[in-house]
Formats: sequence, structure tokens, C-alpha cells
Amino acid sequence: MERDLSGAEEYWVPECVRTYLHGAGYSTRALEDMEPHVREWDRWMRAVGEFYDYRDTDGFGRVYQVHRRTIMPALRVCREWGSLLLDEKTVVACESWECTDWLGSFFSSTNFWGRAQETVVRAFGLGTGAFAVWMDVGRRLVRVRHYDARMVVPLSWDAEGVRECAFVTRCFSRGALLDQLQMHVVGDDGTYRIRTACFDRDGREVAVPGVAGDVATGSAGPTFGIVRPAVPNTRVDFSPYGQSVFADAVDAVQSVDLAYDALINEVDAGKMRVFLSDVMFDQERTNDGKRVPIPFGKGDCTVFRKVMSTEDTIQEFAPTLRTEAQGKAFRLALQVLGDLCGLGVNYFDLDNVGYVKTATEVSSDNSALMRNIRKNENALRGALADVSRAVLSCGRFMGAELPDEGDVSVIFDDSII
Repeated sequence: MERDLSGAEEYWVPECVRTYLHGAGYSTRALEDMEPHVREWDRWMRAVGEFYDYRDTDGFGRVYQVHRRTIMPALRVCREWGSLLLDEKTVVACESWECTDWLGSFFSSTNFWGRAQETVVRAFGLGTGAFAVWMDVGRRLVRVRHYDARMVVPLSWDAEGVRECAFVTRCFSRGALLDQLQMHVVGDDGTYRIRTACFDRDGREVAVPGVAGDVATGSAGPTFGIVRPAVPNTRVDFSPYGQSVFADAVDAVQSVDLAYDALINEVDAGKMRVFLSDVMFDQERTNDGKRVPIPFGKGDCTVFRKVMSTEDTIQEFAPTLRTEAQGKAFRLALQVLGDLCGLGVNYFDLDNVGYVKTATEVSSDNSALMRNIRKNENALRGALADVSRAVLSCGRFMGAELPDEGDVSVIFDDSII
């Protein structure tokens, strides 16, 4: 089966999956407690909702639709964190050089690092993400799938982390749209098993040819890694989910787009207007014999006609722009956003020519950013190490001749620092 990666519509854990988990003896309380917050963060990342599309009333009482311009600041913050933390130069090293080489080849051939960076972006936006092992027993393949908070359902956890977890996604089988649930749980022998169930559009469990309901992994450690930003979850106590990196900066996200929208509106409203007398317009005759002036074009909003006027045949009006003051407000909003999201005051600062500085330019004198990079690297290191051990264990279970990997360490690309 192939997963639906188009992203054409929102995806949330369907009710049939929740019912199935309840029947299997698991609680979805953690998901239900965090879901309203995750939905809110998702809307800010996509720049949709009442803040961006709303109705207003003009002086004549007519209601019209308004769309606020946006630079999608919430998504931009998450993308910056993704590029700062992960790239193709990140290395997972084991005590065994054979395992290190095998992992390097595996991650390279499956484009793991590119997808992992996307996972970090979504995890920092929605508070949680995950890497999870997927096994094709028939072809004896091991792969890593990527999930965000909308698809992650912790099943058992404690202060040390999530021990068992379910992942829900949409897939297609022979043209049929299905919801696929994969539960990574500990079996009776102490090793992890992947239990899969599929549901059709009516919520009925269906058997899919080629999909095993229960697969042994041979892994004594978790077959998944949970990704969370190094931000305490202040929304729900004792939750296995993390918190969005901009959860406490929503007002700053709004201020950036308010300032940007005001700046562009100022430029739009400040265009020169030209008022022309009637005598400046050519005329044409309509079907009923009337003579009417020929317009410059329906889309033209800079030339206006002065009716029944012959004085001052051409009159120009150019309002004074306040772009300098608007630009200062925009710059301040960007500085506040960067500070509240852990990137530092200067990260999104505008330089003398009006462009946002690059990460290299701001990192040299931004100690706050460096400290936060270290904290988030430490938080991400565990998830990468967990999924690396799981891939090695499953690879051995599938027949790969690999020695024990020993200690696993993650070496980040800190060349920017």
C-alpha cells in the first residue's frame, strides 16, 4: 500500500480508529486533551482562520470579505528550526564501524534526512512528531515512516518517555481510500511487535491483501522515536505530547502579519491618483444611441473622471506614504517573534538594505540562539538514536549480518556555530 502524501486536505485520527483503540483496552485521553491545541497550531502554520479571513462593513452598511496578507510567520519559524537542526551532514555513529556504514547507506538510500527535516518542521509547529519503523516482510525491507502530531497516539508512557505508540495515516489499496492504524507495542517475549488494522471510508475494519496484522520486529527497544521541541508543555500536565515552539508567541505571529498587511495596504492606498476632466475622454455610442465616455479599463483604479468639469483638465494627487514608520513596526514585530520562539532578537532582523539576515550572519553574535540549538539538539538526539537502534535491530531480524552496534551517538552539523 502507498501512503497519501499529497496533503490536499487535513487529516485527523478518525473516530473508527479511536473506537478500535478503546476496544483494544487503550485510552485516547492524551490525544483528546491535546487535539484542540494541535488544531489551533495547525491553523496558524497554514495561516487560515478568522484572523486571516473575516467580514467587514463599509460606510454604506455593505458587508464584504477581507483577506489579510501574510508571510506565514509561524511556518517560517518552524522551517528555520528544521534547517538549523538537521541536514544531510548529520551523522549517526555507532561503536561498530560496520553498523555506522550500514546506517549511513540506509539513510542515504531512503532519503531519510530530507524527510526527517520535514518531520522536525512539523513537530516544532504542532508540538510532536515521530519516526517509526515500517517492515515489508515479503521483500525483507525496513523503512522509516514519518508522522506529525495529528497522526501520533501514545498508548503507554511515563516520565522517561513513550513506551508504546500508535500511528494513524491514510493509504490507498487498489484505488480504495483507507485509514491505516499501526500499533508499536511490546509483545509477551519483551520485544516490539507492529500490529496493523485498516478501515474503509465507512469506518469498518477491512482485510487488505499483503498487509500482515501482526509482525515481529525482534527489537527489544522502541521501534519509533518521538520528536518534541525543548519547550515545556504548559497546556496539558503530564502529557506525552510536546508543545509548539510558537505556542506562547501567537500574539507575536499576529503582530507580524498585522504590520506586514498594514505596510502593503499603505503602499496600495498611496498610489498616485489622476483626475481627468470630461473633455479628456473619448466617447462612443451605445446600442441605444447614447454617448458614453470610453473607460481606460475596468481594472484601472488610478484614473478617475471629473464629471461636468472643464477646469484643471488634469489634476494629480499623490498621498504621503508612511512606509518608514510601518517598516519600523514590521521590524519590531519580527524581532519579538524571533525572541519568543527561541531564535533570538536578531534572527529575523532586517539589515540596511531591507532583507532578513541569514542564519550565518546572526549566529556569530547570538548566544541565545546557540543555547537553544544545543537544547533542541539534545532533545532530538534521543529520537534519532532510538529509531537508528530500531532500524539496526529490524535489519538483523530481516537477515542483515550486523554485529552489535554498541553505543549510538548523533553528531549534528554545527558548522554554522
